[in-house]
Amino acid sequence: MSAFDYRNFDDRRQNSQNAKAALLAKFKARPPSDDPDVIAKAKARADIAKAREERAREREAARIAAELQAAEEKRQREEAELAAQLAREAAELAAAQERKSAELAAKKAQRDARYAARKANVKVKR
Repeated sequence: MSAFDYRNFDDRRQNSQNAKAALLAKFKARPPSDDPDVIAKAKARADIAKAREERAREREAARIAAELQAAEEKRQREEAELAAQLAREAAELAAAQERKSAELAAKKAQRDARYAARKANVKVKR
C-alpha cells in the first residue's frame, strides 16, 4: 500500500488546470492545414497509401493467376488420368474380346473335330 498522500484539493485542481493548459498549448502549436509542410506530409501519406494499395492489387492478381494455373494443371492432370483410365479399359476390353474370340475359335475347332470324327465313323461303317 502506498504512503499517505499529503496533497490537498487545491493541488489536484492546479495540476488539472496545468494539464489542460498544456494540451491546449500543444493543440494551438499545430501548424494550420494550409501549411506547405502539412500539405507535403499529407501528399507523402497519400502516395504511400496508393503504393500500398497497388502492391495489394498486384499480390491479389498474382494469387488469382496462381489459382488459375493450379486449376488448369489440375484439369490437365485429371484429363490425363481419365485418358489413361480409358486406355486401360480399352486394352482390357480388347484383351477380353481377344480371349472370347480365341475361346470361340477353340470351341469351333473342337466342334469341327467332333463332326469330322463322326463323319469318319459313318464312312467306315458303310
